[in-house]
Amino acid sequence: MSELPAPGSRVSLRYRLPAGSAKPLTDVIGHLERLTPTVLIRTKDGELVDVAPDDIVSVRELSHAPVRASEIRALEHAAALAWPGVEQHWLGGWLLRAGHGVTSRANSAIPLGVSAQIADLSAVLDWYRERDLPAWLALPERLLPIRSPGIKPTRVMVRELPAAPSTASVTLARQPDAQWLRIYEREVPVDVLTAVVDGRLTFATVPECAVGRGAVTTAPDGTAWLGISSVRVPPGRRRQGHARAVCEALLVWGAEAGARHAYVQVEVDNHEAVALYTSLGFRLHHQTRYVAAEDLVGPR
Repeated sequence: MSELPAPGSRVSLRYRLPAGSAKPLTDVIGHLERLTPTVLIRTKDGELVDVAPDDIVSVRELSHAPVRASEIRALEHAAALAWPGVEQHWLGGWLLRAGHGVTSRANSAIPLGVSAQIADLSAVLDWYRERDLPAWLALPERLLPIRSPGIKPTRVMVRELPAAPSTASVTLARQPDAQWLRIYEREVPVDVLTAVVDGRLTFATVPECAVGRGAVTTAPDGTAWLGISSVRVPPGRRRQGHARAVCEALLVWGAEAGARHAYVQVEVDNHEAVALYTSLGFRLHHQTRYVAAEDLVGPR
């Protein structure tokens, strides 16, 4: 049986039909209600489909609810403003970001405009070469017809605000202080961490235990989004609720800052983070990946 996502996930599942059926396989789309002893799926119309695990041929997780490409583009626009690097440049429909080569989000080009084309990639490559940086493309699904699998497949998960308890143990500050940077550990320059375009930032800390970053930015459709990122707990402090406390404090802050929706971007193989965000009410919106522009342009 293919590995199944958590109950509540929306999936497209292909499974075998009994011998003698008119066709050997069929598909069902719906939300997972149960994983054992059989897999139970509730379709959009409320029908319950019961499938034996051994009959499952393949499963693909879908966005928790149907999502239009325009909605993906709007959310990714807000997310790009939250991690813009220290230099930005619009090239056609592409937003190019550079941040000393540190972090993928701050050092990649993303097709945010409907005018973004694959034909622009030579110019994208030149822009990054002028800065002695590799030209990475951040490619949300469905925005451009590029089939390369790329690297760092990432889940973009969303939830509504507020509905989060206040967390007194968490402190918030406009800048990351020495303790925040020590707990975070990654060597990300402060000017990259504190960069935002037309938005607000906060840096959350559970003293000696955990940190996180919150950014509120606005998509072109007027939606204010809270982005939670840079959540870090030292190994000796994990599994004690500190990451949850940071996230809950950031959710409250985001609601107070005017956001009505929140998102996180988490690599698909970071199972602990996915589980945490799922428990906080986040659900899959879409997926992204990074592709090297040079692989698409070819030798020059």
